[in-house]
Amino acid sequence: MIDTIQQALKQANLDGWLFYSFRDSDPIASNILGMPTEGHLATRRWFYYVPQSGEPTRILHSIERGVLDHLPGTKLIYLPWQQLHSHLKNTLTATSAHPRVAMQYSAEAAIPYLSRVDAGTVELIRSFGVEIVSSADLVQRFESAWGDEQLAMHDEAARGLYESVKSAFEEIGKRIKAGTTTTEYDIQQYILNCFADRGMFSKDPPIVAVNGNSAMPHYGPTAEQHSAINKGDFVLIDLWAKLDRPNSVYADITWTSFVGEQVPDEVTKVFNVVRDGRDAATEYVKEAFAAGRTIYGWQVDDVCRNVIQKAGYGEYFIHRTGHSIHTEVHGNGANIDNLETKDDRVLIPRTCFSIEPGIYLEGKFGVRSEIDVYVGEREARVTGGEPQKEVVAILA
Repeated sequence: MIDTIQQALKQANLDGWLFYSFRDSDPIASNILGMPTEGHLATRRWFYYVPQSGEPTRILHSIERGVLDHLPGTKLIYLPWQQLHSHLKNTLTATSAHPRVAMQYSAEAAIPYLSRVDAGTVELIRSFGVEIVSSADLVQRFESAWGDEQLAMHDEAARGLYESVKSAFEEIGKRIKAGTTTTEYDIQQYILNCFADRGMFSKDPPIVAVNGNSAMPHYGPTAEQHSAINKGDFVLIDLWAKLDRPNSVYADITWTSFVGEQVPDEVTKVFNVVRDGRDAATEYVKEAFAAGRTIYGWQVDDVCRNVIQKAGYGEYFIHRTGHSIHTEVHGNGANIDNLETKDDRVLIPRTCFSIEPGIYLEGKFGVRSEIDVYVGEREARVTGGEPQKEVVAILA
């Protein structure tokens, strides 16, 4: 791994990459460096410096000398804080008086996912004459890019989501047709059972939202608080899960439906705008990767958002277009965002992200259509199945 990191540092013209953590403050560092997940939690600061060439350096507190023993490199022990500062300065400036060093830092906290190093530590490192550069694109390469096995597991999970959401719509129809009381919570639990049957799981339960509830993007029913599902209702289902296997990655989709034979015109109109924004963004990514053109997360957001703004619904699209997907449903790679942040990270091969525009009409209903897009070296594709083309009419 160290050789690969050093190659990436050369390509980025960086003198090194400084990893730092205090009481597991940086999960990105833990993941990339393969920190043990069991045993004693480090309670003192540690640093791991990978230079562009040569041997890495481990800087450790005297009472926790073995924290980084699974990694190669020179070991430096500090006890008084002055010695920590001395070790850091000497290590970072060994080859240059003013080195350019990557850290999990984002200027002005523009990308919160990357803002793992506290301001005081940034000030300390800068006091040594070091220029700190965001590790954003390095993190994507070493934290967010998938291996072949992960891609295969994602594809299986994505197919499972498509099957589960369609089964959930059928279950709604069966229950209402039979006169069985049906609620958002009932269908949420039904979907979780679908996951279990397919060897899938999720840290958080899916969203099943009726009518006005669907206009709240992060609404979620509970056993205590939920709404009934009846004929004439609009139903949004947002579901995400991964296979119950080591190192698996998530899939994440959203579909919408109407309980009745005829979908209302307003629902159809809003869905079509959302769908068109989704498809415009998808085609932009496909064309860019086919042409070998570099694109950024914020650009894809703009393409999608422009469609919705031109249709007159811009003020009702109140979140970013999409997010990175990895072992957590919201990963640490580039997000499709020029609203909540300006994500200027490059979309790199072997990563995946959602495209999920939405229009939320408070008190009425909210439409979101979500797909996952995986990008390879020169291609991009939607995973799981055919994206939703029209609101599903549930015949009950």
